[in-house]
Amino acid sequence: MPQLSQDNQECLQKHFSRPSIWTQFLPLFRSQRYNADIHQITENEGDPRAVPDIKPMGSERMEMRKRQMPVAQDAPGAAPGQPGAGSRGSNACCFCWCCCCSCSCLTVRNQEDQRPTIASHELRADLPTWEESPAPTLEEVNAWAQSFDKLMVTPAGRNAFREFLRTEFSEENMLFWMACEELKKEANKNIIEEKARIIYEDYISILSPKEVSLDSRVREVINRNMVEPSQHIFDDAQLQIYTLMHRDSYPRFMNSAVYKDLLQSLSEKSIEA
Repeated sequence: MPQLSQDNQECLQKHFSRPSIWTQFLPLFRSQRYNADIHQITENEGDPRAVPDIKPMGSERMEMRKRQMPVAQDAPGAAPGQPGAGSRGSNACCFCWCCCCSCSCLTVRNQEDQRPTIASHELRADLPTWEESPAPTLEEVNAWAQSFDKLMVTPAGRNAFREFLRTEFSEENMLFWMACEELKKEANKNIIEEKARIIYEDYISILSPKEVSLDSRVREVINRNMVEPSQHIFDDAQLQIYTLMHRDSYPRFMNSAVYKDLLQSLSEKSIEA
């Protein structure tokens, strides 16, 4: 075998003692491969068969993420100020990394969400809170003891019964019944839908603190009919609550101090007259 000259030996020694050129260009090669994969994702967006194998590692992760942003911004169909929106809604921010109150899409959504809220507050003010009625007479108060229907037919009787229910922490039963009566008087479809939603949120929803006690069958019927509610959507629930007050609360009301004190005061006034 021929031997190398001294100059060739020194040249080979310098070459092998240097770091390999591949170790210098390896990070650049990986970055270029990553950019190519990202470009392929952009072109094949929506194709479930295009599943690139992208595995950034180590310190290259941050550099690759920086490179990803301009590629996503140049994607076809991306609106200005909304990079990579794709098939999302026009008000969606898919690259919002923080919750900014100054974001335009959030501002538009907040304005749209406030519209039904304001209408709900206005309609809630129309729902009955306390009925105005003249002072009951002795004959009316005596008639209340004859039947529950005679108690509920007069505003004064409902107010007295509601005051008693408040002491038993079950005033929501009367409020729900009264709200259903108000709903039956409506004829406008939009107002009916909004009032039905308010009644559902206040008295039917399991998340409401004023939820009334209803069986599962009635709840299922209401949930199905809430798609297109009518003024009679809560009729079954109203009847069930009416029966509950009749059987449970009415007998205790007749023996309560609220009723007895009112009856006694009216009896004394009639004697003095």
